[in-house]
Amino acid sequence: MLKSKPMTEENIVKFTIGQIIHHKMFDYRGVVVDVDPEFSSTEEWYEKVALSKPPKDKPWYYVLVDGATHETYVAEKNLETDQSGKPIDHPLVSEFFNGIKDGIYVMRERSN
Repeated sequence: MLKSKPMTEENIVKFTIGQIIHHKMFDYRGVVVDVDPEFSSTEEWYEKVALSKPPKDKPWYYVLVDGATHETYVAEKNLETDQSGKPIDHPLVSEFFNGIKDGIYVMRERSN
């Protein structure tokens, strides 16, 4: 994850790591664990999975899906801020975060 490509004015992110989001098309909630300033997967994946053909030159997010065990990769276009105030139920939440403060998950310190 964590790409080194710099942010530009065209791809400023709307969501931050730890923010709880809602997928507008597929109606699921999740928490952002990483951000790419633009699409960084394969063309094959994009053609097979990104059926709505969201823009590749805008931010994409790695999200832990609430009530599931998988992570997903989602275009910013399909996301909105979650308003439920409920925590995310995912087995990897504690691997990434220490808890929630003011509705946003707090990143866990990583040791090398």
